[in-house]
Amino acid sequence: MKMRHAVALVTGASSGIGAAIARRLAREGLRLALAARRGDRLEALAEEIRRAGGEARAFPADLAQEAERERLVREVRAVWGSPGVLVNNAGLGWYGFGDEIPWSRAREMIEVNVAAAVHLSLLVLPQMKACGWGRIVNIGSIAGNIPSQGVALYCATKSFLDAFTTALYRELRGTGVWVSVVKPGPVATEFFDRSSSSGLRMPAERFAVSPERVAEQVWNLLGHPRREVYVPGWYRAVPWVELLLGWAMDRVGPLLLRRQVRVGETSPS
Repeated sequence: MKMRHAVALVTGASSGIGAAIARRLAREGLRLALAARRGDRLEALAEEIRRAGGEARAFPADLAQEAERERLVREVRAVWGSPGVLVNNAGLGWYGFGDEIPWSRAREMIEVNVAAAVHLSLLVLPQMKACGWGRIVNIGSIAGNIPSQGVALYCATKSFLDAFTTALYRELRGTGVWVSVVKPGPVATEFFDRSSSSGLRMPAERFAVSPERVAEQVWNLLGHPRREVYVPGWYRAVPWVELLLGWAMDRVGPLLLRRQVRVGETSPS
């Protein structure tokens, strides 16, 4: 009953996984606070949700900025009160050799993927604990379990989310507040277009699942909380792959990335 009409703050809601989560939660009667940088897309999604009978408002914000994160939470509280559900979905990626990533991009990734998730969680947790109910869902990645060539910093940010989620999950047992992480494999979104560098494409793109599949798991977690869930479910075996076959990846992975770079350099533009 507490979830009905609860306020759900969803970051990165302008497209992809975030937009799919917003639509799914709106169908269940939650009030959606939509956050991302692209205000026009947020407004279009909010209007779509309202036309379908739901409640939604756009809260444009640059989550790479600390002041913007604080303003976001203040504005949501001024309209609807403190969020009872927080979905930390906003994230950036970059594919290529780790030493070639521009520092400006690396810093932005750390701010959005890590600092924003931590900061927003710490801003809403006290009120959730005071109410005795709350849900925080962090959108992680299978990459957090299996560090791979070409996505060094991205993997590191998702590993951080895994550890942060696990620690909070254990701290909050018995409070009515649950923190979970969803670990999808590749998902069919604009992420691949925005993460490519020097014309390289992530090989995993061909195995992508739909964002709606991730959204369904987020909804299930709100009603039946647990620490982590993999999408697809069989990905729960991936940590064992790293444990047992990491030595092989150490040898083969770098060769695959170098080969992809060579092919990209020789392919006609």
